[in-house]
Amino acid sequence: MTYAAPSANYRGESELNRSVIQKVTDGRFDYPIISPEAMRNALREALAGKFNLPCNRERLNDEEQLAVKFRDYPDPENYADDFFFGYLVAATGADRKKIREELKAKRGDVTKTFQFKRDSVLRMNMAKALEPYRHNAVFTQSPLAAEGSAYKNASSSALLHRETAVTAFQFPFALNGNDCASKPEWTRILLKAVGELNDVAGNHARSYFEMAPASILIRLTDSLVAGYKTYCFKPGEKDLPDVVLDLLAGDFAGKQNEFYLGGEIVKRGLEPKDAAKLAELGVTLERDPRKLLEDVAAKFTGGQ
Repeated sequence: MTYAAPSANYRGESELNRSVIQKVTDGRFDYPIISPEAMRNALREALAGKFNLPCNRERLNDEEQLAVKFRDYPDPENYADDFFFGYLVAATGADRKKIREELKAKRGDVTKTFQFKRDSVLRMNMAKALEPYRHNAVFTQSPLAAEGSAYKNASSSALLHRETAVTAFQFPFALNGNDCASKPEWTRILLKAVGELNDVAGNHARSYFEMAPASILIRLTDSLVAGYKTYCFKPGEKDLPDVVLDLLAGDFAGKQNEFYLGGEIVKRGLEPKDAAKLAELGVTLERDPRKLLEDVAAKFTGGQ
């Protein structure tokens, strides 16, 4: 779960001059959302930028439409983004044969190893706001470029109309240890990037919204499912997620040591008696969500 802040991020199609936040209906209310594709793009840029991992895809920011550039055909052994985020080379028939010939000339015989498509190792779902959208909007003025300006974008000034929400977002993600086993160092860096997730969902010129976790719940398990509601956080600071209440009730008997809690939920969400009981049960509590991710990443990758 992120911190709450004013947000005008992740806009859908504009209605005249109104920038519309994308939403999903849950029950009787519409909630702002941010797509997993937007978060994956931010993670990709963090891996390539701050963490200097080799990445195949590069976003081109000065084109007339969304555009990317690929350095090479997919190669998950040598490119972190191909490894974690998957890919699709839309080729059939003669095109596939031509690509294989090109790859054979560049890499040798890759007939048995090259894949035209690969599923994402990192599984994510959309980020959903904790608070519903309440029809808030803000207005700003785009000024007229006067005569003699080097360029003009419009013949008159314009009133810009933006939907806005003040909310935190929550999102689930999952990794399979077997999928990540061949790249332990890359995996630790990916989890570190999740802990510093930023620059998500566009509109950066006007809106700064951090997607890094304020609170985080992790289960390190051999189960193929989480075993609890993945959108578990609630708007109230003292309203504990159901999974925490279930842990306190003993519903995960013998499995409590698989759970890790970090951030605001530990610092301000838990009553001292509840924190003491969770610690006694074997739940790991850490005030810093980035430290918690680092510790879990080391266990997840076998400390390699």
